[in-house]
Amino acid sequence: MTSTPDTAPRRRAFVRPLAVVCTAAVAAGALSACGTPGAAPSKAAPTTGAVSTAIPTEKVTLSILTSDESPTTKALTDAFTKKHPNVTIDYRFTAYDSYNTSLGLALNSENAPDLALLNLLGNTAKAGQIRALDPYVDAYGWDKDVPKSQLDQWRSNGKGNQLGTGKLWAAPAGFSLVGVYYNKQIASKLGISGPPNSLAEFEGQLAKAKAAGQLPIQVSNLDGHSSFIFQALVNQYQKPMYSTAWAFGLPAATVENEAGKQAADKLADWAKKGYFPEGANGIDNAGAVAAFTKGQGLFMFDGNWDAGAVDKAMPQGTGFFTLPSTVPDGPAAGVGTSLAYAISTKAKNPDLAAAFLDFLGSPEAGQIQLDNGFMPVSQDPSIKAEKGSVREGFVTAWKKVGESNGLTPYFNNATPTMNDVLTSQGQQLIAGKIGPDAYLKAVQAEWNKGQQ
Repeated sequence: MTSTPDTAPRRRAFVRPLAVVCTAAVAAGALSACGTPGAAPSKAAPTTGAVSTAIPTEKVTLSILTSDESPTTKALTDAFTKKHPNVTIDYRFTAYDSYNTSLGLALNSENAPDLALLNLLGNTAKAGQIRALDPYVDAYGWDKDVPKSQLDQWRSNGKGNQLGTGKLWAAPAGFSLVGVYYNKQIASKLGISGPPNSLAEFEGQLAKAKAAGQLPIQVSNLDGHSSFIFQALVNQYQKPMYSTAWAFGLPAATVENEAGKQAADKLADWAKKGYFPEGANGIDNAGAVAAFTKGQGLFMFDGNWDAGAVDKAMPQGTGFFTLPSTVPDGPAAGVGTSLAYAISTKAKNPDLAAAFLDFLGSPEAGQIQLDNGFMPVSQDPSIKAEKGSVREGFVTAWKKVGESNGLTPYFNNATPTMNDVLTSQGQQLIAGKIGPDAYLKAVQAEWNKGQQ
């Protein structure tokens, strides 16, 4: 199956790391430390039992509760109802600022929706407000179509104290992917013909850019995007599964290990070598994108939420890749996450809701999502981007990450305030005010506090 879209920056709840909201938020689906307001007392959430993949032929209404008002949502809805003209979609929109606090009440009501968009899992499963989707996984074969690292972000044991395992409570509905944009014109002048095939080659390109008087890496560190670089490096120094365990808050996980030390050392080293812009700690995301599109930076660490703006400013002028492996042509790993749709326990049309989720995973839906600048889950080769566009680079990178099962949730969402800690500590590390060991100690201390 495929996802619905990543969103524009203002709906950053699932596109980028959350600065606030709840524990292990979007990337990890959120643990029970952040309850869902209005949730019923704890009880075992039900499974769906026997299911059907048949779509009704009589007139029927599918109700969807959502905080997403992007044009892509309407395009996907229109495509589904065109295939099934007897189906009417009843969208119930609630602004994001109040969506999470009102979700529990909506799911408990007698007029509960069939589908509800989840920005986080919270206590919805534990409180019995949503259905386990495993029967639909079996019926539609979602686990065969969706890479495990992507689907597992919405698995939980149902008690809310462990993610990445157990039942599937929601189907991915939109993915983000963070990696490296590159300026093709600058790269060509430096004799660089395309993405590097190893971390060592990437570092050689950084040195070449610096020597030629070009800024090696554009970065927004007012927003703490040095954490993207840190996590991308950690993913190359250890298996992605260990990065995922840390983001999910699994017992005994740590970044105070060899991989974390190598990554923090490298981040500090790149700062000392002047690979980042002067005043990086004062550059916000919009400023970094604007500077990059004006030729200030060979590379830029950022996510697909800015692909549209970059393509518009530099048509055919930008490529994209995820940070390469320490081994030449090694397995791909990427940083990203999703939000998802859950089927309400009180859904009047659960089988139709599942059919809609399955449609979102189709190549047709995937193409709609990609055309709007969002990452599809589908790996179907028929989904294509305009040749030479930065989105073409995203499609290639996304496929490689899926094939390697290498998607890791954002470190920034590992605790309610992890984004704040990674931002402040990353700013101090880049400025040379603290060393790598102090950086790791502070980050792990925040993680430990979040697991109490």
